[in-house]
Amino acid sequence: MPELLLELFSEEIPARMQARAAEDLARLVTGGLKQAGLSFGEVHQFVAPRRVGLAIADIPTSRPDVREERRGPRVGAPEQALQGFLKSAGLASIDRCEKREVKGVAYYFAVVEQKGGATREALPEIIAGAIRALAWPKSMRWAATRFTYVRPLHNILAVFDGKAVPGRFDCGGGTMLEFGSRTFGHRFMAPGAIEIRSGAEYRDKLRKAFVVADPAERRERIRQEAKAVAAAQDLAVKEDDGLLDEVTGLVEWPVPMLGRVDPDSMALPPEVLITTMRAHQKYFALETPERAMAPHFLVVANMVTEDGGAAVVAGNERVLRARLADARFFWETDRKVKLADRVAALDAITWHAKLGSSGEKVRRIEALAVEIAKYISGADERKVRRAAQLCKADLTTGMVGEFPELQGVMGRYYAIHDNEDRDVADAIAEHWGPLGPSDRCPTAPVSLAVALADKIDSLAGFFAIDEKPTGSKDPYALRRAALGVIRLLVENGIRLPLSPTFAGAWSKHALAGQPASHSANPPLTLREGLAQSLQAVTRELLDFFADRLKVALREKGVRHDLIDAVFALGGEDDLVRLLARVEALRQFVESEDGQDLLVAYRRAANIVRIEAKKDKVERFGEPDAARYRQAQEKTLAAALDKVAGESGALIGKEDFAGAMRLLAGLRRPVDAFFDKVTVNAPEEELRANRLALLQRLASTMDKIADFSCIEG
Repeated sequence: MPELLLELFSEEIPARMQARAAEDLARLVTGGLKQAGLSFGEVHQFVAPRRVGLAIADIPTSRPDVREERRGPRVGAPEQALQGFLKSAGLASIDRCEKREVKGVAYYFAVVEQKGGATREALPEIIAGAIRALAWPKSMRWAATRFTYVRPLHNILAVFDGKAVPGRFDCGGGTMLEFGSRTFGHRFMAPGAIEIRSGAEYRDKLRKAFVVADPAERRERIRQEAKAVAAAQDLAVKEDDGLLDEVTGLVEWPVPMLGRVDPDSMALPPEVLITTMRAHQKYFALETPERAMAPHFLVVANMVTEDGGAAVVAGNERVLRARLADARFFWETDRKVKLADRVAALDAITWHAKLGSSGEKVRRIEALAVEIAKYISGADERKVRRAAQLCKADLTTGMVGEFPELQGVMGRYYAIHDNEDRDVADAIAEHWGPLGPSDRCPTAPVSLAVALADKIDSLAGFFAIDEKPTGSKDPYALRRAALGVIRLLVENGIRLPLSPTFAGAWSKHALAGQPASHSANPPLTLREGLAQSLQAVTRELLDFFADRLKVALREKGVRHDLIDAVFALGGEDDLVRLLARVEALRQFVESEDGQDLLVAYRRAANIVRIEAKKDKVERFGEPDAARYRQAQEKTLAAALDKVAGESGALIGKEDFAGAMRLLAGLRRPVDAFFDKVTVNAPEEELRANRLALLQRLASTMDKIADFSCIEG
C-alpha cells in the first residue's frame, strides 16, 4: 500500500526541542488521518537539526464514506447549548437533527455523513492542519509572514504514493510554501536540491548528501566513532548520555575529533574541567585506563574538512583554552578567602522574599540539623553544626557564580583547602543530594543530617507561605525535595519522626529575625507571610509525603492502597516503620488467608452499613456475651479478644508480620460465622448483638490497618 512521506525543512531547530517536535508531528498527522477515516501502518519519525518529518506506511489510496452519529443536548435545553452542538456537528439548524429517546429522555441526535474520495485530496488539509497545530516552547515570525514556527520554514516535502501531494501552506503576509518532492542535503557538503519519491529513497539519498536523518542512527554513530577515536589514543570517552543526546541534535553528519587540553589547566578539579567543556562547548571528557582525567577532549564536528579537521581542532582548543583560563582565575581567586569568612555575605543574598536571606536559611539548617542528628547514628554534633554553617558559603564564590551546577562541589574543595574536617567538607558537597531518582544517595552521618535539614526547611517554609506544588507547576522543586527526604530516610534506615521535625522547621521560620524570648510556637504575626498554621502545615506535609511515597514505591510494585491503609491509622510519621507495616500488609493481603479475610471484612462492613442506615444509628454498641446463641458466635468473639489483646504488644515491638499472622487466625472463625449464623435474626436483640459483633470484627482489623482503603 502507498506511503506518505513528510518533511518540514527549516533553519536549525534547538536540540532540546527536536524529539518532542517529531512526536507531536506524528501525533497530529496520524490524528488527521484517523479523523478522515483513513487507516495506516507503521509510523517512522525522523528529526535532525534542520528537518523534522515522518514516513507513514500502508495508507489506502481512497477514503471510505463515513457516517457518524452524535448525541447532543436534551430536547428543551438552553439555546446556547444547542448552538454549540450544531457548530461542533457542522449543521446550520436544529431541524437537521433527529429526536430520540434514551431511558425515557428525548435527546437531539446529529447524523454526520462524510463522503469518501481520493486520499490525495484529503492530505493537503491534514498536513497544513498539522503544521499549524505544531506547538513549540518558543516560536518566531520572519519577514512578512504571520505564521509562527521555531525557526524560518523554507521547504515542505510531501510525497504520497511516489508523487508530490498537490497543495501549499499559507505562511501569511503573501508567503506561500508549495508542497513538493524535493529536499536539501548538508548545508556545506551537498547543499543542492534532491528529488525524493519514497521513505527508503529519502534515507539513502540524504545519507549520500551527508545527512543522517534518523536520530537513533546518528546517536549510535557518534557513540561508536567517538569510542574508536578515543581508543586510538588508549583513552575512553566519559559516559554522558545527556550530552550525547544534545550533540545528536546539533549535527547532521557527525565527525568526532580529538583535541588537547592546555597543560596549565589540568590542575583544576576534574568537575571544573568537565563542566567547562560540557556546558559551554559540548565537548566530551576523556579518561585514562586508570579512570583519571585525560588531557584531551572530544568534539563532534558537523562536516568533513579537507585538512582532516586540523583547523577545527585548533579553533576549539583555542576557545577551550580561554574558557579554562577564566576557570583558573576563579579557582585561584576564590581560595584567597576562607569559606568560613564568606558565610556573613549570605545575609545579603535573598533566598525568598517571604522566607528571608540565605544567611537566615543557613541558621535554620544549623538548628534543625543538630536536632535531626540525634536520630542518626554516628552524627557528631560539632561536625554537623560546622557543615551546616558552611554548606551554602560557596554560593558567594566566583566559580559557582559562573557554574551554578558546581554548588557544593566547589564548597568541598574550598573546605579541604581551608583544612576543614573531611566529614564536614564531604557534607558540603553531598547535602544537595539526592537530586533525582538516579542520583547517589548520601550515606555519611554528617551529610545525612545537613541534607535532611536543608530539604525539610525548604518544604516547611514554602508550605507555610502557601507556595505548594500544583498539578502542573512546582517552581521550587518541592516534589523532588520530598522524594529526596524519603530516599535519605528509607535507604539509610533513619527513624526520624516527621511530625515534630516539621513542627520544629515551621517554628524556626516563624522565629526568624525575632527576639529569642519568643515561645517555640509563636503567633503567625511574628513573621509576615506565614499564612498556614503549625497544625495545618504539618498535616499537609504528611499528606504530601504520603503522595510522594506512593510515587517512589510505584516502580517497586508496591500498591498505593496499602500505603493509604497504613497512613489512614494516623500517628504514623516514621517512614521506615511505615514501610515495614506496608510490607507486612502486602504479604498478608497476597496470602490466601488474607484474601479470604478481606472478602469477609467487606461483607461484614457492608452488612453493618446497610443495617445501621435502616436503624438510623451509627454504632450497635459492644456485643453482649450473654446473648451469644451459637458456638460460632462465641468462637469468633474469643478470636477477636485474642487479636485485640495481643496485637497491640506485637505492633509495639514492631513485629508487624506477627500482627498479620494474628489476623490470619480470624479466617476460620469468620468463615464459620457466616456459614452457620443468620445475622438478621427475627429477634431484635439477637440481631443487634450479631451486628455489634460484626462491627467489632471490622474495628479490630482496622486497628492494625484500615482495610476499607484496600482495593480489589
